[in-house]
Amino acid sequence: MQLELRHLEAVLRIAEAGSLGRAAVRLGVSQPALSAQLRRIERVTGGELFVRGRNGVEPTELGEFVLSAARRVLGEMEALAAGTRAAAPHPTLRLGCVLLVLVDRLFGHLEEELPDHEIDVTTEHSATTLTRMLGAGKYDAILYGEVGDHEVPLPDGVAARTLVPKEPACVRLSATHPLAGQEEIELADLAGETWTPLTDDGDGGPEAMTDACLRAGFTPKLRYRIADRKMRWELIAAGRAISMCQPTSPYVEGTVLRPLAGDPLTERIRIAWNRAALSQRRADALYRAAGRAYLDSVPHNAFYRTWWEARPELHPVLD
Repeated sequence: MQLELRHLEAVLRIAEAGSLGRAAVRLGVSQPALSAQLRRIERVTGGELFVRGRNGVEPTELGEFVLSAARRVLGEMEALAAGTRAAAPHPTLRLGCVLLVLVDRLFGHLEEELPDHEIDVTTEHSATTLTRMLGAGKYDAILYGEVGDHEVPLPDGVAARTLVPKEPACVRLSATHPLAGQEEIELADLAGETWTPLTDDGDGGPEAMTDACLRAGFTPKLRYRIADRKMRWELIAAGRAISMCQPTSPYVEGTVLRPLAGDPLTERIRIAWNRAALSQRRADALYRAAGRAYLDSVPHNAFYRTWWEARPELHPVLD
């Protein structure tokens, strides 16, 4: 047997996971199958690559040598793949996104900006997952948010650009809620409410929301972490919870969207891309498409349109 790229990847995943069981899950194989594969790899390399320690498996001296070579070889292969994609006349754009409202209107603008490209868009529930997959070459670009002062760490070889530097969080609540008739709501008036927080992690959202509520004098009661947007809206319409939302969110039957007085919680929207996989021209086209998709959503709510039009310095530069 000769070593192949899949063998190097298996060794690398075992080291990253720290155990055969977790590595098997990440690779999508059974633990006995991965264990048998590791034994075959060790016969080729001439010795054990891992030993069991108190905290899982740890690489041997030979294992460290193989891991160093595996990282170098796999990195070069990823760079080769990214380079050929960037040089192709009409490569597929692989875009990862979190659940931002603008994604609903993004496709039409991508077709206008990149008419000859195949578009592959995947939605994730975690900014951390997006950045990890961008660094691993699974995505060419990602679209994500950062809440409050939080900055999402980006991998090497990545460029980033801010699309919207600031937007205020709003609250969505049942149309029958006692505060539903107010034009804006004081965050302190929501003490005692049950919240359904967004499931995204890595963007600073849960921490920023908790901090904002603490400044308003209460600790939020967080329940119902629901990834599905429709299910969350149904829960809110039934009066069982309330939720922070983007101000561009559309009308949802049985609910109302209201601004929070003083903008106690804000978010920014950013785009990041792998420089080896996406040319500057294509990155600019993605920025323009995302910017136009965002602007399409601004008129959804009259209160936000007024807020937005009074702050031209926040508008994306699309020329």
